[in-house]
Amino acid sequence: MIRKTALLATGIAIGAGCATLGQQARALIGTPAVAATADTYKFLSLFGDVFDKVRADYVEKPDEQKLVENAINGMLTSLDPHSSYLDAKGFKDMRTQTEGKFGGLGIEVTQEDGLVKVVTPIDDTPASRAGIMSGDLIGAIDDETVQGMTLNQAVDKMRGQINTPVKLTIYRGKDKDKVEVKLTRAEIHIKSVRSRKQDDDIGYVRISQFNEETADGLRNAMAKFQQEIPADKFKGYIIDLRNNPGGLLDQSIQVVNAFIDKGEIVSTRGRNADETQRYNARPGDLSKGKPVVVLINGGSASASEIVAGALQDHKRATLIGTRSFGKGSVQTIIPLGGSSGALRLTTARYYTPSGRSIQAKGIDPDMIILQDVPDELKGKDDTKGEASLKGHLKNGEDEKSGSQAYVPPDEKKDKQLIAAVELLHGKSKAQIMAEQTKEVAKDSTKAPTKAN
Repeated sequence: MIRKTALLATGIAIGAGCATLGQQARALIGTPAVAATADTYKFLSLFGDVFDKVRADYVEKPDEQKLVENAINGMLTSLDPHSSYLDAKGFKDMRTQTEGKFGGLGIEVTQEDGLVKVVTPIDDTPASRAGIMSGDLIGAIDDETVQGMTLNQAVDKMRGQINTPVKLTIYRGKDKDKVEVKLTRAEIHIKSVRSRKQDDDIGYVRISQFNEETADGLRNAMAKFQQEIPADKFKGYIIDLRNNPGGLLDQSIQVVNAFIDKGEIVSTRGRNADETQRYNARPGDLSKGKPVVVLINGGSASASEIVAGALQDHKRATLIGTRSFGKGSVQTIIPLGGSSGALRLTTARYYTPSGRSIQAKGIDPDMIILQDVPDELKGKDDTKGEASLKGHLKNGEDEKSGSQAYVPPDEKKDKQLIAAVELLHGKSKAQIMAEQTKEVAKDSTKAPTKAN
């Protein structure tokens, strides 16, 4: 199935597949070396022999640098779906992207069965405006098939000068319906936090990914709400993490810390016990104790799951939506020095404050509410989740697949958002869920219609 997952720089979002969780980059120099066995040296010698043979006898003169880079990437991608090699350009693009500004189409992608799979379109970009959806398979770029291309090669073809056109041939849903989409490349500035007042007494915050601007954006939004909404009328916050593929670990920690002032937020555990790190909240609840509702769905991954899991464990928020993606691993960016690029290496798993690992399981919301999906999108609105990725890190026998990831463009039809507002306005969970059950039952008894 999925062969590779890349953190696609220019034009693609940091994140991964299903979603990436970044840590601060660390230098390769100074890391402890592992003593190589005789067998290891034998295999390295074998690699050298094969390399020399290819270089000397291949029918055409090969690019030696590409041979080595592809060998490195092959080694890393065989570990798990989120480890990979970044060449010098890819490393530079990644750093640019985490700053929240880059050029391209605005999609985060991975690779599946030789095709490029859309993980999620980024809010307010050419891709999202063109109606590209999570789960879409890109089969061709400007009529050139992606079969046989590496993921980075496909991404390079989607990049280009701002205001230039590109055509994507997309296969959508279980039946692989063919759709051709024409887009215009643009400079993408990821505004990871968008906010507005909801019903004049609720602060709604949409976080689309976790980049270097996220924590400051949230703090600014909260300060603005507290100025504009009188304290005695302020009902609380809705934090919308739906279809958020993740991003920077430190930003997710700061987001949680805005709503709690003590206790553990997340821990990361590597192969060795002495590599365990715990991240605790600092004093100062910026939300001043106001109620919080967090919206999640099948597209909420990695850093999003850290936020949702921590607030759920601290009983600081009610989670509404569908089960999250289930990416519970940490990738560390390890620079290799000079122009050699960097490794993106899975170095740890992360755990919520109660010790839960969400790897290949996801986080179950407190209130499971499904959206009404348009007929033309039914069967095409679910994510398969981390558990479906080939080579994913295992997590026991009770792994879970993904869930619904559809969010209606019209907020009046957004059942999850409506439920969040009702909850903050005082309606009980039982009342809301009972009404949801009635609606589902009502819809199931409707007589089918036929087009004339």
